[in-house]
Amino acid sequence: MPRILIVDDHPIFRVGMEELLNQEEDFSVCAVAADIHSARQALLKTSPDLAIVDISLAHENGLDLVKEITAEVNCIPVLVLSMHDESVWAERAIRSGAKGYVMKKEASETIILAIRNILNGKIHVSTNMMSSLLDKFHKHPDGHGATTAEMLTDREFEVFRLIGQGLSTRKISERMNLGIKTIGTYRDRIKQKLCLKNATELTHRAFLWTEKESFGKYSGDENDQTAPPSNKFPTDF
Repeated sequence: MPRILIVDDHPIFRVGMEELLNQEEDFSVCAVAADIHSARQALLKTSPDLAIVDISLAHENGLDLVKEITAEVNCIPVLVLSMHDESVWAERAIRSGAKGYVMKKEASETIILAIRNILNGKIHVSTNMMSSLLDKFHKHPDGHGATTAEMLTDREFEVFRLIGQGLSTRKISERMNLGIKTIGTYRDRIKQKLCLKNATELTHRAFLWTEKESFGKYSGDENDQTAPPSNKFPTDF
């Protein structure tokens, strides 16, 4: 019987997911964890056959755990189950080593199907996401034409998102548990990759992207510099 580890920082979701999986006669939840540290301990103690990992783990990035798990010689498959838009995060999760990506808004049957597919050695993403990935490959097989999210590393992308949420460099360093100088270096790299001249342009771009990705309030081109910037966001380095 496959043993499953659930890693999510929301207690209600962990309980609900555990109940859902334990209702399946051939599944067994061997452990639950709220953060990367407790997930590491559970991996060592329970030896699961599959891990379900959320991207947002309090002040941690679940993709760091995905990379850690899949870097092992005898790695177990990972399903990323998250509220974040698959059009932005699914490919990034797969590149990090995950075998599947499902959004939390999907029906429970979809989650069960994803788990079964992954345990059978398949990669699972939605039909729309698979079509998007194949279309992108055919149009840009050499990797050119990448979006903002695809141009940045996971760490750079996390900094970019937090800038868009209005966090200052100091707050970002506290959130990511990294030095202020390190965050400054990431900001410089982001500006270079996105061809942004200064901190104001970086903040503006990040804000527009966050609005578009999280709320759908901005439906235009994220590169459009004519959209009104918000002066409530810090532009410090």
